[in-house]
Amino acid sequence: MEKTFVMLKPDAVQRGLVGEIIARFEKKGFKLAGMKFLQVDRALAEAHYAEHRGKGFFEPTVTYIMSSPVVAMVWQGRNAVALARRLMGSTKPGEADPGSIRGMYGIDVSRNIIHGSDSLTSAEREIALYFNPEELIDYPKMGDEWLSE
Repeated sequence: MEKTFVMLKPDAVQRGLVGEIIARFEKKGFKLAGMKFLQVDRALAEAHYAEHRGKGFFEPTVTYIMSSPVVAMVWQGRNAVALARRLMGSTKPGEADPGSIRGMYGIDVSRNIIHGSDSLTSAEREIALYFNPEELIDYPKMGDEWLSE
């Protein structure tokens, strides 16, 4: 089973959308492997967005992610990265499917509610930034047999 990293950004926390969004992942059939409510500091923010260093949106993005607490999560499931991305919707909320998380709750790309890994490589890197291996829990989840063969 794949693991993917998902972060509910400051706007999701401030708007009281945490429970609704977590419920969407649970209803999809993902298994929660780890979760933290934290205030991101500058070092972590810069490490998270390191691939964007030097771009015009780097500093505003780093400042924004530090502006309020976030919820960092690891979700597990078959094709977790691709399915989570689809559930989240396009990075640009105006282009997102209306039923997706960003399509339902986002308006602007700078406040698009949620971050999710875009590949297995990114997932591994981002999970390692936010979680120690012992903080991730693997457990049998009742009902998994009804999700796929």
